Amino acid sequence: MADMLLELKDVRVRFDTIDGTVNAVNGVGLHVAAGETVAIVGESGSGKSQLMMATMGLLASNGHASGTADYRGTNLLNISKGELNTIRGRKITMIFQEPMTSLDPLFTIGAQLIEPIMHHQKIGAAEAHVRAVAMLKLVSIPEPERRMGSYPHEMSGGQRQRVMIAMALANDPDLLIADEPTTALDVTIQAEILELMASLQKRLGMGMIFITHDLNIVRRIAHRVYVMRQGEVVEEGETKALFANPKHEYTRALLASEPTGRKAPVSPNAPKILDGTDLRVNFKIGGGFLSGEPIVLRAVDRVSLTLRRGQTVGIVGESGSGKSTIARALLRLIPSEGAISFEGRSIAGLDRHQMRPLRRQLQIVLQDPFGSLSPRMTAGHIVTEGLLVHEPSISRQQRDRRAAQALEEVQLDPNLRNRYPHEFSGGQRQRIAIARAIILKPKVVVLDEPTSALDRQVQKQIVDLLRDLQTANDLSYLFISHDLAVVRAMADHIIVMKDGRMVEQGSPDEVLDNPREDYTRKLMKAAFAE
Repeated sequence: MADMLLELKDVRVRFDTIDGTVNAVNGVGLHVAAGETVAIVGESGSGKSQLMMATMGLLASNGHASGTADYRGTNLLNISKGELNTIRGRKITMIFQEPMTSLDPLFTIGAQLIEPIMHHQKIGAAEAHVRAVAMLKLVSIPEPERRMGSYPHEMSGGQRQRVMIAMALANDPDLLIADEPTTALDVTIQAEILELMASLQKRLGMGMIFITHDLNIVRRIAHRVYVMRQGEVVEEGETKALFANPKHEYTRALLASEPTGRKAPVSPNAPKILDGTDLRVNFKIGGGFLSGEPIVLRAVDRVSLTLRRGQTVGIVGESGSGKSTIARALLRLIPSEGAISFEGRSIAGLDRHQMRPLRRQLQIVLQDPFGSLSPRMTAGHIVTEGLLVHEPSISRQQRDRRAAQALEEVQLDPNLRNRYPHEFSGGQRQRIAIARAIILKPKVVVLDEPTSALDRQVQKQIVDLLRDLQTANDLSYLFISHDLAVVRAMADHIIVMKDGRMVEQGSPDEVLDNPREDYTRKLMKAAFAE
């Protein structure tokens, strides 16, 4: 094909680990043409991300790739790093699944956007600054000029992902590789980003490889689909034909996967376990000797929330609406105003030292597992890290047994506990993060997008697991998510947040099936649009 951009032939990827060689990709071939969108789908650990990491020369130090990755006559698997650097970031760019690990915490968003623009387009800082601001505006970052001075930790997960998308598109690439680029985005922004990427693709004639577990996205944007399992392509074809008549049993299972079941609501008389009244959280942005007075951002504005024993309260809303902030305030992880009580005891005035004995009862699973897992610790050591603090008297052998049990509970092979985080897929890393929380047998767990990195089949397993753990241990969950199908399966009470305020709350039937507010109806329309 004259307009062929990238063609992979017999690509193989292996990793040398302490447990021996792991074959992550086994002889895969695929191609993408200019103006075409190709989707790669498959369960967590199927090799879809590692296939593209190999193509970009970004494998971990213990990874090895062979085969052919032909970009306009050049085999990307067989050139020097210097030659590769003239292509990646300019001709071929990649959006990564976990933006916090891709953005440097020591530099502002603006500095990180400007640098690749200047390098690849050979322009000055002032011109690159204008281009960077324009890209932030394109991906719907509010107040883009001011946000140029923000650091990654000052932005929500969805906002950080939009910055990564802006960075990838800033140099008008030939080919964009998008690895779960909308995972961290709420449904309304997700729809806007997909529309943006489609319009840029049409204008630039750009090819796109879209790695995802979200089959609704695949149906909406992809021309062709490759289905991967255990490092191999098991089926490929035109999107409409594949969805209408999947031939492989695994493809049929993927298409049928959806979190199912409903949680029985708790009694309205169940005891309160965590309660927040009139909560307010303010963040100061900027300020200083040269920049004048700081801007005060009201992240949470007079929100009240009650969590009862055995209950799951789902919190939904757009990125930056205050979902994660209110959860962190309730756990006393950030300063706030208002009343907070845990099991009837006021904790709003407790300092860090006074809160420490309560930490094992109040656990959190973060949205970005790779950013919260130490790259220098094995999975087993990560899972048992809390035991060193809260149960220091138990032996190393006892901790190891507890780690194996916790990993089994999250459907992860305990024999893998000697591997490091980079040797796991995104979904597997999230399961490690969940195991680290549940090993302490807490009373309250904040689940901040716990299934966002997981394919639908694993989502079903994790949802079932969380419900089983909740029943067995009388756990209470704060469940933060933009995936309304998962929220419906998990929650017995839902709160809708917008701009730091609670705009609607009620049972799943009331909020998701009969929303009262226009904003909630907008969320529903975006979530279930074909």
